[in-house]
Amino acid sequence: MYFIYILYSQKRDRYYVGYTSDVNSRIVKHNSGATTSTKSGIPWSLVYIEEYQEKSEAIRREKAIKKKKSRKYIEDLIRNG
Repeated sequence: MYFIYILYSQKRDRYYVGYTSDVNSRIVKHNSGATTSTKSGIPWSLVYIEEYQEKSEAIRREKAIKKKKSRKYIEDLIRNG
């Protein structure tokens, strides 16, 4: 099982999109400062998740969301998720 997830940092008012096979462990890493790209936004909270059978599907979906470069798109996903 693989997941794409969206985190939100109230401190930075930013979203972060990623994929993983272990969501809980990944969030702990983001919130412990182990991930350089999210270190300045601690604490992060999980606001959205999708599940995929294949790693390639999760990666493709993550890239598709990031490619849109749209906060509105991400907020619509969260709202309608």
